[in-house]
Amino acid sequence: MKKLGLLGKNISYSFSQNYFTTKFKKEGIADAFSYQNFDIQNIDEFTEILQNNPNLIGLNVTIPYKETIISFLDELSENAKEIGAVNTIRISPNGKLFGDNTDFFGFNKSLESLLKTHHKKALILGTGGAAKAVAFGLKKLNIESVFVSRHEKENTITYDQINAKTFDDYQIIINCTPLGTSPKTELFPDIPYQYFTSKHIAFDLIYNPEKTEFLKKAESHGAIIKNGYDMLVFQAEKAWEIWNE
Repeated sequence: MKKLGLLGKNISYSFSQNYFTTKFKKEGIADAFSYQNFDIQNIDEFTEILQNNPNLIGLNVTIPYKETIISFLDELSENAKEIGAVNTIRISPNGKLFGDNTDFFGFNKSLESLLKTHHKKALILGTGGAAKAVAFGLKKLNIESVFVSRHEKENTITYDQINAKTFDDYQIIINCTPLGTSPKTELFPDIPYQYFTSKHIAFDLIYNPEKTEFLKKAESHGAIIKNGYDMLVFQAEKAWEIWNE
């Protein structure tokens, strides 16, 4: 049996295991493929996973290892190189590890149907691997973006710099932080939600809960909202293609 899995930390909540297990049953291939979580506390445990699972042909990668996994890989796709983060690994029969990124693909497919001509610029809350993939995806859609972090650096502003003018300039706000994920559903990014309008899109990469505090607050001021579920489905199917190339 060919094995697939998810590499991450504290991932019992994960979308991927349930999604692929259901997919395999539906498509009648549950006797040929299995999917399991590899919940590790340190990226160095990755080598042990490879040694203990000789029938492993591919992995999804999630928080917090999308960037640190790169040093373990033999080859990266051009997209993964440019993004600087990997969420999909294909393991060839000779043991070579190929890293790719399907997050940006899933994000773009999920966002595109919401876009109007006035959606020209985006604020990306967070600076991790998922945020980098989102920035790459936005660039492909010809949408300018800037990161928001607690610390100011290149192409990054801080949360306390966001004001009414920022909301005038940036019509798409994307939460790429884990704030609001179950079980800590009461949390949300610290931004001035009163400046959201019906011209704004609020996109949250979180899918559990279905409607985070970030989305509720944005929606209460008229914003179009979207959670991360469709993005996950699109990126998962793209990963499936990569594993079966």
